[in-house]
Amino acid sequence: MTLAPEVLHSAEATTAELLKSLIDLGMAFKDQEQIYARRLAPTAIRDLVVTDLPDAATSLADLVAEFQHDLLPLCKNEASPQFLGFGDTGDDPAALAGSLLAMFTQQNLINQSFDSPSATFVEIAVLRWFRDLIGYASPPLPEVSTVWTAGGVVTTGGTMSNTIAMMLAREHRFPGTMQSGVTDPGRCAVVVPRGIGHYSIRSSLAWIGCGNAVIEVDTDGFRYDLAGLRHALAEHRDEIMAVVAYAGDSRTQTVENLRAVHDIVRSKAPAAWLHADACWGFMATFSPTTRRLVDGIDLYDSVTVDPHKVMAVPYAVSALVTRDVEALRAISSHSDLIMQEDFAFGQVTPFVGSKPWSSLKLWMTMRAHGRHGLAALVERRFATMRDFVMAVDSRPRFLRLHNPDLTACAFLWLPPSTDLTAPDLNRINDVNKRIHGRLLADGEWYLHQFSIPDPGVLSLGEQLHPLRFMSVNHRITTAQVQGVLDEVDCLGLQITRETGPTKESRR
Repeated sequence: MTLAPEVLHSAEATTAELLKSLIDLGMAFKDQEQIYARRLAPTAIRDLVVTDLPDAATSLADLVAEFQHDLLPLCKNEASPQFLGFGDTGDDPAALAGSLLAMFTQQNLINQSFDSPSATFVEIAVLRWFRDLIGYASPPLPEVSTVWTAGGVVTTGGTMSNTIAMMLAREHRFPGTMQSGVTDPGRCAVVVPRGIGHYSIRSSLAWIGCGNAVIEVDTDGFRYDLAGLRHALAEHRDEIMAVVAYAGDSRTQTVENLRAVHDIVRSKAPAAWLHADACWGFMATFSPTTRRLVDGIDLYDSVTVDPHKVMAVPYAVSALVTRDVEALRAISSHSDLIMQEDFAFGQVTPFVGSKPWSSLKLWMTMRAHGRHGLAALVERRFATMRDFVMAVDSRPRFLRLHNPDLTACAFLWLPPSTDLTAPDLNRINDVNKRIHGRLLADGEWYLHQFSIPDPGVLSLGEQLHPLRFMSVNHRITTAQVQGVLDEVDCLGLQITRETGPTKESRR
C-alpha cells in the first residue's frame, strides 16, 4: 500500500489521521504475498540507512514517506505464506490491537497503584491462564493478594525466561546466593541434551555467575538417551543444580519424554531443579487431542513459554511460570524506586526496571480465541504438517530426519544417485547449504537451516545441515507446500549440475 499524498502532506492532516493511515500501511505489509519487496546487499542497506544526524528537523509526513520508500520494502514479512521457516508471524488481529493499546496507554508494571492500576491484573489473569493450560494449580482468586501469588512473570523472550529459571535453580540449590554470590560454581552444573539444547541455558549460567557448568547427555531421536541420563545423574549427582528438558526443541521441535525424565531425575537427583523449555511445545496444551504430547509437564518446577512463537502475537513476549506460585520470592528486588506494594511487578522481574504492558496482547488474543479457538488453531497447524510430510515422502530426492511431533520438519535434499548405504555426507551437506544460500539470496521463499546430529537416518551422530519447514503460519496452503518443494528440487538440480556429479554417480 502507498499512502496518498494528501494523507502525508496535507496541512490539515492531524497526527491521529496519519497514525490511522499507518495501520492500513502495516496491514497491507502483513497481507502481502511476498516476503521481501526489495533485496539489497547488507553494505548497500548500511549506506542507505546509517547517516549522520541531520541538523534540520524532518516533518513526520516526510519521515513516514521515507520509511515507506526506503525501509519497508527491505523488511521481511514472516506473515507471508512463503515464509516457512519460523512461526513468528505476529499477525493475530486481537494481538495487534492489544499491542497498539498497550503502546498508547503507556502503562508501567514496575508499580501498580499509580503506574498500572488495571494492567497489573491483566498480567496476573494471563499468568493464571498459562498455569491452567500447563496444568499447574493456582490459588483461589481471593488468595491472590500479592505478585508473589501470581505464579510467574511475563518477560521479553525465551532467553530471559530461561535465565530466570536458572536463577531460581541456583537459589534453590544455594539459598541466599542473591546476597552472598556464587561461592562454588562447580556445584552449579545443568544437564542438557547434547546437540539440541538452546544457547540460552549456557549463556544464562555465565550471566548469573555459574560459569560454563553444562553437562551434555547423548540423545536418541532428539530426546534424552534415558540410560545416559541415569548415568550422568549418578556420576555428577553432587554437582547438579538443574536438569533441562525440551518440550519441543528449537531445531526439530521434538518433545521430550517429560514424565520419564521427571521420574529419573527425582529418583537419581531429587534436589535438582527441573525445568521444561516449552517455547514451542506450549501449543500442545491448547487442544485435548495434542495435550498428550506434553504429558507430565505439570510435574516440572518451572516452564518457559513463548507466545510470540506459537500464538501469532507481535514481538517480544515470553513467560516463566513456576509450580510453586511463590518461587519467585527467592530472586526478588528491593528499591525505594520500586514501591514495596503488594502488586508491584518490579519486585519480581529480574533484569527489568520499567516493564511494558506486553501481557495485554496476550489477554486480547486469548480472549478473542477462547479455548475452542486456540484448539482449532493448533489442530490446523498439525494438519498442515501432515500434508507436508506426505508431500516430502512422495518425492524420491527428499529425506525426512524425523517424524514431526509438533510443527517443524527437518529434511534433506539428496543429489541424484545418492547411495543411502554409503552416502557422501560432505556432498549432501554442501548442496543443502547452497540451496539455503540461494533461497536467502532470492528472497522468494524461506526455509530455516541449522546443524544437527544425525539420529541414524544416514550415519548416526554425524553432523547434518538440513532444511526446516514449519507449519505455524495460518496462510500456508497446499500451493505453498508444493511450491517450496518444487523450488528446493529445482535449486538442488541446478547446483548439482554446476558443481559436478556425486561420488556415487561417478562409480
